[in-house]
Amino acid sequence: MSNIREENKKYFNYRCIHQDKNSKARAGIISTPHGEIETPIFMPVGTHGAIKALTPEQTDSTGSQIILSNTYHLHLTPGSDLIKKAGGLHKFMNWEKPILTDSGGFQVFSLQKKGITEEGAIFKDQKGKDVLLTPETSIQIQQNLGSDIMMAFDECIPYPATEKYTKTSMDRTHRWLDRCIESWTDPRQSLFGIIQGSTYKNLREECAKEVIKRDLPGIAIGGVSVGEGPELMEKVVKMTAPLLPDNKPRYVMGVGNPEDLLMIWEHGIDMSDCIIPTKFARGGTLFTSRGKIRIKHRNYRRDFYPVDKACQCYTCSNFTRSYLKHLFDSNEILGQILATIHNIQFYIDLAKQAREAIMNNSYLDFKAEFLKNYKN
Repeated sequence: MSNIREENKKYFNYRCIHQDKNSKARAGIISTPHGEIETPIFMPVGTHGAIKALTPEQTDSTGSQIILSNTYHLHLTPGSDLIKKAGGLHKFMNWEKPILTDSGGFQVFSLQKKGITEEGAIFKDQKGKDVLLTPETSIQIQQNLGSDIMMAFDECIPYPATEKYTKTSMDRTHRWLDRCIESWTDPRQSLFGIIQGSTYKNLREECAKEVIKRDLPGIAIGGVSVGEGPELMEKVVKMTAPLLPDNKPRYVMGVGNPEDLLMIWEHGIDMSDCIIPTKFARGGTLFTSRGKIRIKHRNYRRDFYPVDKACQCYTCSNFTRSYLKHLFDSNEILGQILATIHNIQFYIDLAKQAREAIMNNSYLDFKAEFLKNYKN
């Protein structure tokens, strides 16, 4: 593992550019084979190798610097061997910027119906056939996909969970992590470890110690946004973030409400992802600097303002709320496209504004001002 870790440093590194003087928020740059990423950053989710409702060109136009795709789903269809033959996921989906692939660990939490063993997790596919996902197969699939950042295979522990269950699961996740490291053979790809431990401070500390000593390129905080609520989520991030090394990118998995992003960035987190902006867009919920709006509401029938007057995205620059309501009422696919462009742009702009505030040592003022205007 030490050899590949040294080789990996030629392709991947993190530099902290500035830390806000009044908080732990920080701005940095992650270098990957497919380009640099300015942090803090939000990653749109393209589970099946596509951002729903958008072309890669439209996704790029929002300023997105990196997207996430899912190992488990791409394994089921079309299969990672086919994607490898196509030249890897970047070429297959025509996305030239960085890609992070989830390990399938979240599906252990969300889809696993058969059982978890020392070997791995057994799922049912669409045809009812058993699918075994192991640390070795997860890494092999991700290497076939050719993502810039691979995630270690783990169990995303549900909430609530007993301390005994959490400890047993966490210890197994450490053993799985070692198997992932043994399977990692391509230095152009970076492997991130994941800290679990549910809401138990002692277990989060133990897991962080185990992951850190393996000296991987990056570290993620997992097992949040799994039903524990915003207060406990903040508690977990607040207790775990200070344990992480300063010279590695820090990633909180699956967090996507604007107020939650502002919280994790305040604690020095660099990366996050979530389906919220794209899923909400397709349902007609749009994010604005004044809060969320439901574009299908009758109030917007004669509203000729843009979705958000403070936004310069393609949607806000060219269309009105009235038109978007008409599109959703008419079940026109263009409505979902325009809403998705706006929501992703909103999230990307929020990260850019946060970065600028960090560089100016005014992050806490920026956060307070945003939350004062933003109404849920």
